[in-house]
Formats: sequence, structure tokens, C-alpha cells
Amino acid sequence: MIVDYLGSLDPTALIRALPGNVAQGLIWGIMAIGVYITFRILDFADLTVDGSLATGGAVAVMLIQGGMHPALSLVFAFIAGMAAGFVTGFLHTELGIPGILASILTQISLYSVNLGIMGKSNQSIGIGQTNLVASLRYVTSEGRAVFFLKLIIGCLLLVAVVYWAFGTELGSAIRATGCNPQMARAQGINTNFTKVVALMLSNGLVGLCGGIYAQYQGSADVNAGRGAIVIGLAAVIISEVIFGKLCAGKKITFAYTLAAVFVGAILYYIAYTLVLWLRMPSDYMKLFSAIVVACFLAIPYLKDKYAVKRRMAR
Repeated sequence: MIVDYLGSLDPTALIRALPGNVAQGLIWGIMAIGVYITFRILDFADLTVDGSLATGGAVAVMLIQGGMHPALSLVFAFIAGMAAGFVTGFLHTELGIPGILASILTQISLYSVNLGIMGKSNQSIGIGQTNLVASLRYVTSEGRAVFFLKLIIGCLLLVAVVYWAFGTELGSAIRATGCNPQMARAQGINTNFTKVVALMLSNGLVGLCGGIYAQYQGSADVNAGRGAIVIGLAAVIISEVIFGKLCAGKKITFAYTLAAVFVGAILYYIAYTLVLWLRMPSDYMKLFSAIVVACFLAIPYLKDKYAVKRRMAR
């Protein structure tokens, strides 16, 4: 029975899916950078992501339908994401609502906002749309090498911009706020302001990802961001566990970590496709995603715990 099962699997189908996995990994890696900013740098549990990603897609698609150039629509997708981050930051800093609850409130509200933007639960830009920044048809066309080259260059430029931004005075203040808020305030840093700025930047990147992904699949859906936070966390944690120690202690560590997040997103999508290729029930893919994140979150803890036991046993 096992032999028959293995014989029914088609390795070429898995190979054919790899270009799409890489493209989706690079696109969702933009969102994962946003998650990294809040989860690792700011130390803020932000669940706004599930709503702001769909908002970015909705804004981009509706503007493209209105005649705007697809590349320019991404600017407004980024701004829409920043607006969502601002709301979460305002609820948390000015109204005293705990961070995770503030982000949940914003996420819930964005469902209605996204419906209002699109007028219905799903909007399409049509397969004949030209000048798209990303499209599924680019992956299967003869010019896909050029498409991937542009996508990789764009991701590297994004890493460079984020690396530069967090090297500025404001960026350093955000990092100090996430590291030790009390000490940051003692140094005269307005931690409420830096939290809001970080949340705006994070969700701006998520909105940008939503706009690109909507162009990639040719439509925007009000549920497009459901579970996005899990994918973002998976990309961040996978990259940290696999690549975390390769550049430890070096000056390029932060830039390297940001770039590794994209690799983590690609590896996640490859693993996701592998599970589907093995004919696992698609209804359980959300469970698979949660298990992947839980396992990679637990690995550093279990390694440290095992190392402590070994030292005590000596």
C-alpha cells in the first residue's frame, strides 16, 4: 500500500511548483519584514496584519480598476497600511488599550473597511491587465527570469532601505524602545511616538505586500489576510533558527537577518507545497502552519534548556 502511494506521487509536479513558491515567498517576505519590525524589534504583539494586508490589496485593485498605474497604486496600498498601523498605535498609546487587544480591534474593524472599499467581498483586475508589478502569468511565461530578477532586486532594495531607516536617530529610538522602554524614556525618547511610527512602518509594508499579492493573483479578497500573521511569524522564526548564528556578532547581522526573512518565507512555501504534494488534506493546512510556527519557536528554547542541563551534569 505504501509502495502504491509513493508511486502515485509525481516529482515533476513538485518541481513545476517551485517557481511559484519562490515568487510567493519573495512577495510574502515583504509582509514578514513588517512582522519582524513589530515582533522582534518593537516587541509588540501586532495582529493588525491580518486586516492591513487585505486593505493594501483592496486599495491597489480598486485604484487599478479606476485607471491608475499598478506601480503607483502600491504607494497608496502602503499608505493605507500605515493608516491601519496608526489606528492600532493610537488605541494603544493614547487610549491605554493593551497592544494585542488594540490590534485585534483594528483587525476586526478593517474587515468592514475593506468591504466598504471594494463594495463586495471580492474584486478582480482581470487577466488582461498590463504593467502589473507582479502576476502569476509572469511565472509561467518565457520572461520569468527577468521577472524574478526584478523581484529579487526589489526585495534587496527594500532590505537596504529598512536597514538604513533603523540606522537613523528615529530608527535607533525605535530599537531602544523595543529593547528597554524604561531606559528609553529615561534617555528622553518619546516611546509612545516611536511605537506608533514602528506600527505604521510595519503595517505599511504589510499593505504594500497586500497590493503586490493582489496583482500577483489578479484579485483582492476581504479574507485575503486571514492567517497572514502565522505566515509572517513562520518566515521570521524559520530564518532565525536556520540562519541565526551564521553572522552572529558581525556588523552586517541586522541586514543579513532582514534578507534571511525572505529565505524563510520561501522555505515556508516550499514546505507548504510539499505537504500538499504528499496529498495531505487541504482542510488541515492552517493546523500545519500553526504546528510549523510552534515547532520553530520551541527549538531555541529546547536547545537552551538542553545546554543548561548538559552544563549542570558536568
